[in-house]
Amino acid sequence: MFPVRKMLAALCVNVLTANMFLSVFCPPGVLAETCKSDVSLTTPQKMEALSGTCLLIPCSFKPDQFDSNREVSAVWIKGEVGLKNIYDISNAVKTFTVNITGNLTERDCTSEFSGLKSDHSGDYFFRIQNLSFKTTARCDPLHLTVKGSPQSPTIEIAGDLKDLKEKESVSITCSAWTPCPHSPPELTWNLQQDSQKTEKNPDGTFTTKIQENITLSDTHDGSNISCSVRYPVDGGKRNETAETNLPLSVSYAPKDTSASISPSGLVSAGSWVELSCSSRAKPPVRTFTWFWITKHGTFPVSKRQVYGFNFTEGGEFYCVAANDLGNQRSPVIFLGVEDNHRSGVSLYVTLKILGIVTLCSSVIIFECWFRSRSSNKPKEDSDQPDYVNRVIEVQAS
Repeated sequence: MFPVRKMLAALCVNVLTANMFLSVFCPPGVLAETCKSDVSLTTPQKMEALSGTCLLIPCSFKPDQFDSNREVSAVWIKGEVGLKNIYDISNAVKTFTVNITGNLTERDCTSEFSGLKSDHSGDYFFRIQNLSFKTTARCDPLHLTVKGSPQSPTIEIAGDLKDLKEKESVSITCSAWTPCPHSPPELTWNLQQDSQKTEKNPDGTFTTKIQENITLSDTHDGSNISCSVRYPVDGGKRNETAETNLPLSVSYAPKDTSASISPSGLVSAGSWVELSCSSRAKPPVRTFTWFWITKHGTFPVSKRQVYGFNFTEGGEFYCVAANDLGNQRSPVIFLGVEDNHRSGVSLYVTLKILGIVTLCSSVIIFECWFRSRSSNKPKEDSDQPDYVNRVIEVQAS
């Protein structure tokens, strides 16, 4: 009794293990049915089109039985696997224009769909007839999605986008999806405009590109590369556009390094002064070093951005800002000592100048007053009125 139970238990475990194995390595659809067809189709499984434009479909096939010396005809049929209509060549797509441009006798079924609209999205099957040989590539459907707006262009930079440095020369490419190579989109960007080119991809589709080589500098840090694409639709009656922006992050050595003094001008011996160094850099400045130029030589005096000290002796100073990419030296600044004797002399000279100015002002004022008084003095006898002259004549007689 017990041996039988053990055997049943072992059998259940083995069956469960087998089911788990099959569920992992063999999907349910594969277990249920392996798709078989008399023709295998090589084409992108999924493609996108823009409403109002055309779509070139790269395509080739390999039938098991095919006579290239006999007449060959083929069509595309919209439908679903299992539906009978995909096996009838009379069900060819008629809602838009389908043109098989490839040479069927050479097993080239490259096709062009034009006049596409959003409701034309779905699965399409390729059916071929070669006299008695008639088959549909039911295992290789083309899934088509027709969109109302275009894909945005793609911007790529050769190298590591996260580690761009000044003075590096990089190649920047903007590329756009090109459903119709004979009517490619137009690309523009905020770099120097160059002629665009349309290239064939390994899978037979096409891409339109523009490319530019630039040497990076600190001015590119924080800037955006903007690229836009324009697709003519409905026979060029209108355009559909899309745009992509790529921000740049560029590392650079210190720039615009400068030094300043507080307080500015001549400083009395023993006064507290501060020297300040400023610079911009990416990554930020790692070290600031102050140097003092004297008649005995140049000496480093501080490793801080702001150097404060009690000033006793004049001289020239400059700072050096450094990060991992380099360093930059500031212009030299002069710090002078204010001499007390010279201050006294300066005061004497100032007072003397003020005295001279005061004296000159007094002379001018006196001169103006004197002239004003002279202008008001009585005139000479010859200028006296007539009645005074007649009195004088009477007295004389």
